Amino acid sequence: MKIKAYTLNAFAKTIDGGNPAGVVLNADSLSENNMKKIAGILGFSETAFLMRSDCADFKVRFFTPTEEVDLCGHATIGAFYTLLSQNVIKPGNYSQETKAGVLNVKVNDNLSIMMTQKTPIFYEIIGKEEIADSLNLHSDQMLADLPVQIVSTGLRDIMVPIKNMKILNGINPDFEKVKAISRKYKTIGYHLFTLESINGSDACCRNFAPLYGIPEESATGTSNGALGCYLFKYGKLKAQTPYPLVFEQGYAMKKPSEIMVSIISQGQEVVEVRVGGIALNLSEIEIDLR
Repeated sequence: MKIKAYTLNAFAKTIDGGNPAGVVLNADSLSENNMKKIAGILGFSETAFLMRSDCADFKVRFFTPTEEVDLCGHATIGAFYTLLSQNVIKPGNYSQETKAGVLNVKVNDNLSIMMTQKTPIFYEIIGKEEIADSLNLHSDQMLADLPVQIVSTGLRDIMVPIKNMKILNGINPDFEKVKAISRKYKTIGYHLFTLESINGSDACCRNFAPLYGIPEESATGTSNGALGCYLFKYGKLKAQTPYPLVFEQGYAMKKPSEIMVSIISQGQEVVEVRVGGIALNLSEIEIDLR
């Protein structure tokens, strides 16, 4: 059986940047094992499989090379860019059924794509020493006024505030310890950030998810959505931000990426989170599942 798949770079800042994703359209007839196999063959951090839905415009399932995950931001951007490029959809508002719920996606006239995430849930605060040890850091290399905390807008990630860009770029994690801690706290991985940036953005980030076969990811939509909510909660953003926040990621991997996050609040409560960006370098390949 031969399957047509698409590859592209989502959240790309340059043609060399972004996070590569796979996309398979019309995946209704594929078994879960076939989807896992395709994701493994493509070898990207996530591949999106689109199928018919009874409650949304599309049903989308997301697979890493080793696991199915409930939601993936950059693969969502890739999926809807692929639909647009193949003339399946036009700019407008759509919905996707995912294991994280039914979420809205807006395709803009400028080809940028914004996906709605779930409103944030703030889980436990974790001791900085435990996380620092797994990153080969000292706890005083983290920002003193922000906690290490698990936050989810669809997926549980550990937010890790780092003092400055130099420390962030120099981090060399102990991936076995990161795996163990991710397993212990039932999280996808770590989302590190500093409030310094390269291009005047709101933060610069690195993301480690070795438990799911992703040592480092160059652009992470769900984690940056959670980061935007975390920064709002701890007073680092203005209420009713009238423009998307911009987060940098992937620079340590030489894959410059730009993720836009829009936070809408009522008082101290986040009522809507949107994450988006653009995609580049769409190509088509054929996979033989024999």
